[in-house]
Amino acid sequence: MGCHCHGNQKEKGAERRQSTKDTPKKIVICWRRLVVEEKTCERCAATEKELDEAFSALKEALSHLGIEVQLVKETITPETFKRQPLSSNQILINGEPLESYLNANVGHSQCCGACGDEECRTLETEGERFEVIPSDLIIRATLLAAAETFDIPRNKRDYHIEGCYG
Repeated sequence: MGCHCHGNQKEKGAERRQSTKDTPKKIVICWRRLVVEEKTCERCAATEKELDEAFSALKEALSHLGIEVQLVKETITPETFKRQPLSSNQILINGEPLESYLNANVGHSQCCGACGDEECRTLETEGERFEVIPSDLIIRATLLAAAETFDIPRNKRDYHIEGCYG
């Protein structure tokens, strides 16, 4: 049996797409990390490689949808790091932490290098803990942010249409 959606739902979707059609779309990925004497820790250096890889793929793919992707790399000071060590190796997508898109948790583990012996940020999702944030998680979170530029909600239960069961 097929889906029996009401016509007004389809019309509302078309209106929503039309209202955002001419609006320029942009996604800003902001990455923060501690840099001391032009060096960072191994964890942040590896995350930067993953981030650059993800950015290249996202910039190309999302340009076809009319979405501009920007990457901003911010340095946090040693003073800020002492007060907020979990602010290092943090990725924000349009101002929201990456973990909020992935239903992930922030954890911490001992670091090294520029961070000294501080407990630094980790990301925990789907039963795994990541000290280096892999490109696939960055891509997944950014695609969810991209969907929001088209007024598509983050999860399906927020988009339940009565009479449609799949």
